[in-house]
Amino acid sequence: MKVIIRYSMLTGLALIMMNQSHAQNPLIRNMYSADPSARVFGDKVYVFPSHDILATEGKGRVGWFCMEDYHVFSSANLTDWTDHGVVVTQNKIPWVRPDSYSMWAPDCIERNGKYYFYFPTSPKDTTTYGRGFTVGVAEADRPEGPYTPEATPIKGVHGIDPNVFIDKDGQAYLYWSAGNIYAAKLKPNMLELDSEVKTLGELPTKGLKEGPYLFERNGIYYLTYPHVENKIERLEYAIGDNPLGPFKVTGVIMDESESGCWTNHHSVIQFRDQWYLFYHNKDYSPRFDKARSIRADSLSFNADGTIKKVIPTLRGIGVTNANKEIQIDRYSAISNEGASIDFIDTTNRFLGWRTIFNKPGAWVVYNSVDFGKNPLKTASLNAMSETSGTLQMRTGSVDGPLVAEVNVPKSSEWKITKTTVLKLPKGIQNLFVMLKDDKQVAVDWIKFE
Repeated sequence: MKVIIRYSMLTGLALIMMNQSHAQNPLIRNMYSADPSARVFGDKVYVFPSHDILATEGKGRVGWFCMEDYHVFSSANLTDWTDHGVVVTQNKIPWVRPDSYSMWAPDCIERNGKYYFYFPTSPKDTTTYGRGFTVGVAEADRPEGPYTPEATPIKGVHGIDPNVFIDKDGQAYLYWSAGNIYAAKLKPNMLELDSEVKTLGELPTKGLKEGPYLFERNGIYYLTYPHVENKIERLEYAIGDNPLGPFKVTGVIMDESESGCWTNHHSVIQFRDQWYLFYHNKDYSPRFDKARSIRADSLSFNADGTIKKVIPTLRGIGVTNANKEIQIDRYSAISNEGASIDFIDTTNRFLGWRTIFNKPGAWVVYNSVDFGKNPLKTASLNAMSETSGTLQMRTGSVDGPLVAEVNVPKSSEWKITKTTVLKLPKGIQNLFVMLKDDKQVAVDWIKFE
């Protein structure tokens, strides 16, 4: 893992940044992250999430959301993500209550070569700014920062979940939520409102609405938002022909999570001719949904412009190089019996998951593996088996060409086993892994060299 050092003018500290490679869902693998605002700047995707931490006595409200800073992540290929470190933190902003731990869902936009980072939090001067949340701005010359915060929040904005949209005519708009969803024009300086605040009242009146995110495609303006109709949030959208509406409630982007995660929060981007939905779930914290992790999956449209419902996956997005560790627990599909996943270590869930095979013929498939053009001679598995067992790797299908067969030795510890590649795949392939015999094998990762 590559370590990069960057000096932050905001914090005055040297920040260690980890180049987090070959990520699937969740995208960020060493910390909690939520509320991803994804943006395309130049030839990269940048993600600006909130950063969940676990509250303790004297540090946030125990059992509730707790966030004190923001990181920025970037990727040129949607697979290898770079953490650019902390760019904004609550105790370095003049107007923020330094013990609020309420640095909730942010957003970022570029205008005229400047990057404007919008974030909600609680002010320490409630006489001047009012109680509850307001929205601040920090500016930078590069999307990864360093960011310099404004001395005061945006006047006239009271709420959370800021989202900024710049229309084709150059007019910028700010959206936010506080019971309802609100919108207003922004001045060219991106720091002040330039219109009256409008309540977007055409949306559902029952249940919580928050997290607005507006984008435009083929002349249609999509106002997307999480909505609690029953107990937990699902992602919905409304369409209109103007950034300020009126909007017509149209459909659901993503159903309520099967995990029971109370919140979801999202963004939608187009990158290299493909649309993507960024969202979150509670992958690393199955019993506590205030410690979340960001995800991404592909999104597409019907011919009439309506959005096809996105089904969340573990595999996520991006192409995985065969010579990097392939985490097959982030599978694209899995057999009905004999294959399952579990945490490697429940005391440190950031170590990830393992795939367990315990019936002959049990399989998983991991799509979009790039075997490249150069010969790959060996296949390596990091695996464990109390019984020993044999795994087969194929491409195309469970009956496809046999790429390699690996005999995993009996061991109660993780061991790397290597075998010769029998048939060299080329290009981008789906990789099938199947248990050949009546044994049990757990796999951490697979790699070709």
